Amino acid sequence: MPPPLRHLIAYALPALPLAALVLPVYVFLPSAYAQAGLPLASIGIILLLSRLWDGVTDPLVGVLSDRTDTRFGRRKPWIAAGLPLTLLSLWFLMVPGDGVGPVYLLCWSFALFLGWTMMIVPLTAWGAELSGDYHQRTRIAGFREGATIIGTVLALSLPFAAGAGAAGQEREALRLLALCILLLLPTFTVIALVAVPEYRLPPKPPLKFRRGMKVIFANGAFRKLIAAYLINGIANGLPAQLFLFFVQHVLGEGERAGLLLLSYFASGLLAVPLWLWLSGKYGKHVVWRWAMIWNIAWFLTVPLLGPGDFTAFLIVCVMTGMSLGADLILPSAMQADVVDLDTARTGQARTGLYFAFWGLATKLATALAALGLTVVGLFGFDAITGGTATGQTALLALYALVPVLFKIAAIAILWRWPIDAATQAALRARIAART
Repeated sequence: MPPPLRHLIAYALPALPLAALVLPVYVFLPSAYAQAGLPLASIGIILLLSRLWDGVTDPLVGVLSDRTDTRFGRRKPWIAAGLPLTLLSLWFLMVPGDGVGPVYLLCWSFALFLGWTMMIVPLTAWGAELSGDYHQRTRIAGFREGATIIGTVLALSLPFAAGAGAAGQEREALRLLALCILLLLPTFTVIALVAVPEYRLPPKPPLKFRRGMKVIFANGAFRKLIAAYLINGIANGLPAQLFLFFVQHVLGEGERAGLLLLSYFASGLLAVPLWLWLSGKYGKHVVWRWAMIWNIAWFLTVPLLGPGDFTAFLIVCVMTGMSLGADLILPSAMQADVVDLDTARTGQARTGLYFAFWGLATKLATALAALGLTVVGLFGFDAITGGTATGQTALLALYALVPVLFKIAAIAILWRWPIDAATQAALRARIAART
């Protein structure tokens, strides 16, 4: 029986403020702390350390949530426990006083990302367990990732709508977003925890760690999916890191960068129903490949653009934004099917651990894509003046051409995907026979 609409909406609600929380940390926070007196070099090192901290906390929370057994379920207690830590730390991190030091930023960054991990890893695992049906999982992921896109759009647009989105107003923007998240996150989380049931498995002794990890990395579908997801994440992350520089120094449209970003994310949100319909008709892996090919076709036109081509680039943003929904929804739904393969082999539902690795792949892709800034700098690009012609050529190549090569590699990895609807149905039958 498919989850009712009211459950899907309630389940997806926490993803909206959680997404709105992530964007300001990367967009507004470095400048806000620089205004508070912290050196930019220290800010960069601390944010890098927070990514390394995730490498510890993500798998730890995944394993522990898999092994939790309470009358409230496995995932709900972790989400509830992460909520107060997230609320407390987001306020101190996003609304710093004057003269704060690096220890302040380090401690509250670590606290916020721990709280966020305690919420998001169990939330994604919970969604994968709401239904065992191949197509319903895509629908569930669609609701959650649709809420994620809405949260991102709100985090981008709200400061501008309130007159706090200009350069130099980052502290005001962070305060405004912090107040909104403090209102929405507890409200939406309580609704989800109260309104949505959690799938329960009969308690079983956990696998020993070494054997459990051996089974994970012997899972060929997992290896393929995580590799394709990581490579595609780098392909998406490079343009994201370089977008503002491309718009400012290649197109000469820096003042309208916000409009271009909003068009990209709005297009991604509006295209979600299309990808859900197509995946129901042709299969998740097939449609995800099509979406990447669609993205490639439009990105190949970008090197032809230059000053005065705002309208043409706006069309590119809308068309490539459409594939954003597919990149968010379909791999996550495929990961739920990969977990079924593990459960059929081990008898354990280790969804939390699998989605912890998923989160690590997301963050690793972001970190590797950030190296694009270093590379264009080495070739002579300057963020203020635009730098040398060679530097601008490097910017264009890393923004528009290198991502195409990464996406082609991801498509090749997925070409022989082993889990379709029939295979997944057989896996669910094996799992049912073991319980």
